[in-house]
Amino acid sequence: MSALVLACRLPGMLTTVQDGGRWGYQGKGMPVAGAMDLQSFRLGNILVGNDENDAALEVTVLGPTLYVSDGEGMAAVTGADLGFQVNGQLAPMWTALAVKAGDTLSFSGPKSGCRAYLCFSGGIDVPVVMESRSTYTRAKVGGLEGRALKKDDRVLCGEPRPLWKKCEGLVCPAELRAVYPPDAPLRVVPGPQEDLFTGKGIETFYGSDYSVSNSADRMGYRMDGPEIEHTGAADIISDAIPLGAVQVPGHGQPIVMLADRQTTGGYTKIGVVCSVDIAALSQRLPGHGIRFVKITLDEALSLVKEEHRKRDELRRLRAVWRSTPRFPGPVSDGGPELPAAGEAILKVDGEEHRVSWEELQEVE
Repeated sequence: MSALVLACRLPGMLTTVQDGGRWGYQGKGMPVAGAMDLQSFRLGNILVGNDENDAALEVTVLGPTLYVSDGEGMAAVTGADLGFQVNGQLAPMWTALAVKAGDTLSFSGPKSGCRAYLCFSGGIDVPVVMESRSTYTRAKVGGLEGRALKKDDRVLCGEPRPLWKKCEGLVCPAELRAVYPPDAPLRVVPGPQEDLFTGKGIETFYGSDYSVSNSADRMGYRMDGPEIEHTGAADIISDAIPLGAVQVPGHGQPIVMLADRQTTGGYTKIGVVCSVDIAALSQRLPGHGIRFVKITLDEALSLVKEEHRKRDELRRLRAVWRSTPRFPGPVSDGGPELPAAGEAILKVDGEEHRVSWEELQEVE
């Protein structure tokens, strides 16, 4: 068995290698980058047997066409529905699918959302820069030469982890998937400079309709809407910019800072969008309506814990799925009939394992 090798026939609109992010280097001026919709990205990795932060392809709006030139492995697409296809046929999302040399993976076009994650067993194998494989295009760091995919690129995957073949057919249940209600407000924890806005300005922020502007990108989503009023100047001494920080410059229009955000900034921050809702925001296109609602820090922590619970549950389901025998042919409702005792040799990832069993009789 050899790891997957992918040939890029069409690059798509913006397809980049991303992982969980380049954490720990903001103090040196390096942005985090990483997947915009972290929950979908992590669930996709779990489906194909990876560590949840292994590198994958972040696909934006118009997806790539990739030809599997060598190897075999698992693939799964999560996040936005961009019309994922295998060999020209619509393929299920949120499902671990076996792919091999000769297969073609493509996308027919967006149906909902704008960012999908194409995860492969073994992850995307590109050089590690500052403990991450994520692409930060503004500085040409990470990923494939610090840029998006282009035609004729050769994309290598790493060696799959043990039991990757046992993941085939695993489906992420609907209740564990990341969801993006189109009209749901973004939940916001009050920011460190909330006191630098007037009461009217705070009321405007939480009570008005905004829309995503045309200048939205991986660095930040600018909003169009009513002006938010400051108590004085909009500038502050520069301080750290967390994921989801809502900056309000002098023009009064909010900007939500995202994966490729700068490390520090000198504009007042009225709030911070809960990390759970960063995914929902990252799936919205320019022109999409936005509303903000205030929540407490404890409420935000509860939402994050629920996301962790869902990932833990999918890992548990993966373990059950991989350990459940697959029997050829029809199986009766009562399960396969096995002899009361016996011995068998199972081959898992090229290694042989001798398994024996014996039925224990009930003792009166």
